[in-house]
Amino acid sequence: MSKIVIVYHSGYGHTKKVAEAVAEASAGALLAIDAEGNLPEGGWERLAEADTIVFGSPTYMGGPSWQFKKFADASSKAWFTQQWKNKLAAGFTNSATMNGDKLSTLHYMFTLSQQHGMLWVGTGLMPSNSKAATRNDVNYVGSSSGLMTTTPSDASTDEMVAGDLATARAFGQRVAEVTARVAPALR
Repeated sequence: MSKIVIVYHSGYGHTKKVAEAVAEASAGALLAIDAEGNLPEGGWERLAEADTIVFGSPTYMGGPSWQFKKFADASSKAWFTQQWKNKLAAGFTNSATMNGDKLSTLHYMFTLSQQHGMLWVGTGLMPSNSKAATRNDVNYVGSSSGLMTTTPSDASTDEMVAGDLATARAFGQRVAEVTARVAPALR
């Protein structure tokens, strides 16, 4: 069975809820980056054993949180030994505005994956971009390179857009399908 690990930081709980939806659909394991930018004990070992690593962070000021960046910088030890080379990678982010420069965060995660020699998995989802589309449609935000979700700044985690959480589950399913197909050939 393939091992998928979702490593993420969540500042206010919204990104955690997205991570949970991705994990639910992918049968992946959650690995939270704490408020100090650290992984729990055994976290690095879990990532070393994974077939697929899914990165998650809120978008703050046009990029990932400093806690996620601390984790990314600390991954240089895995980079030095090429520990993540040929693993699959994917990413997701949440911010308060529809655009919010979320693509910058996904690009950061993509670049991190490429530094490690990983293979990137996009959403594989068509955008909901017709006149009939509503905010609750899957991939209403319209991202292909990674999962983007939007939560208004004054919304609680219980008020997150149902369509975004459905998109997160569709993304998780895509990650699981690609992992099942590709990971055995990469081992």
